[in-house]
Amino acid sequence: MQIVKKSRIRRKMQSVTMKQVAELSRVSPSTVSLYLRKPEAVSEKAQEKIQNAIDTLGYVPNLIAGGLAAARSNVVSIIVPSLRTAFFSQWVNRVERLLSEHGIQTLIGHSEYSLDREERLVKAALSWKPAGIVLTGVQHTDTVRTMLANSEVPVVETWDIDGEPIDTSVGFNHKEVGQKQCQQLIDRGCKNIVFVGARLQEDSRARMRCLGSSEAAIAAGIAFTHVSDLQPASTKVGVRALNKIVSSFKDVDGIVCSSDIIALGLLFECQRLAIKVPEDMAIVGFGDLDFAETCNPGLTSIKLNFDKMAAIVTERLISSHSGLLKADLDTPVVDIGFELVQRDSA
Repeated sequence: MQIVKKSRIRRKMQSVTMKQVAELSRVSPSTVSLYLRKPEAVSEKAQEKIQNAIDTLGYVPNLIAGGLAAARSNVVSIIVPSLRTAFFSQWVNRVERLLSEHGIQTLIGHSEYSLDREERLVKAALSWKPAGIVLTGVQHTDTVRTMLANSEVPVVETWDIDGEPIDTSVGFNHKEVGQKQCQQLIDRGCKNIVFVGARLQEDSRARMRCLGSSEAAIAAGIAFTHVSDLQPASTKVGVRALNKIVSSFKDVDGIVCSSDIIALGLLFECQRLAIKVPEDMAIVGFGDLDFAETCNPGLTSIKLNFDKMAAIVTERLISSHSGLLKADLDTPVVDIGFELVQRDSA
């Protein structure tokens, strides 16, 4: 039997061009370009004609080409340590929503707490001529600082203010957070406190909170140590940490956590081991995530103002983008502060 192979007919890939949109809507290509960048600058009649042409032809603007032709694209690059961490993903969602209201799109990258990986992400972002770059923290490689300082791209460093900003930084003091967490336990009468964190060798902000807790404990004359897990923050990290504390340290009665998710794991394991919280073990978290209020017992935690930080970051980027150059900022460092929310765990 003869097998007949059917030839595959490939669809011809031919993109709709801006010129075709202009011809169909009977306006100039420059008017179409202006409409795509600043719709309000075009008359309502022209707006309607151009949009109808775009819908009819299925035209999709080439953002890369637009970025090459213009001084800067309408894309902001946001680089965070990890999208697995709830407070980072929630915060990115807020910034993305606010920027979209101004016609700014976002590219998200995560560095996995690696400064070298952050450097590669910054290099890639700069090749797009972004409207801005949002970084997490103020610790970067010298190459990143040099590249960004020599660029005309607005830079906002977030989640930390303990350092010299490249342009502007918006966040809070992590050492003060750690001091506040530990002081809450000291005020409850705790005499032997442990800081539990994940990837402390990579997470400089968590290390600063650990340092703040250590300083508060030393000032009060009480015992202090820390336990760090090599894996990303999770409830499993909390479970492992509690078992290590119980087996390796005596009379621990207070735990400061680098994140709420670790604290939740500690609460789970305390229940399994019949350790009463807060009577036998008081626990303080960080982030005040949704479950902090509803878990049993309720988790005492540090509340961060995601909305305020996102609004300030957006305002800084939009101001700079409108002026095409970096904004002349009177306040390069913005401290949004934090709040300790006391619940039953401590």
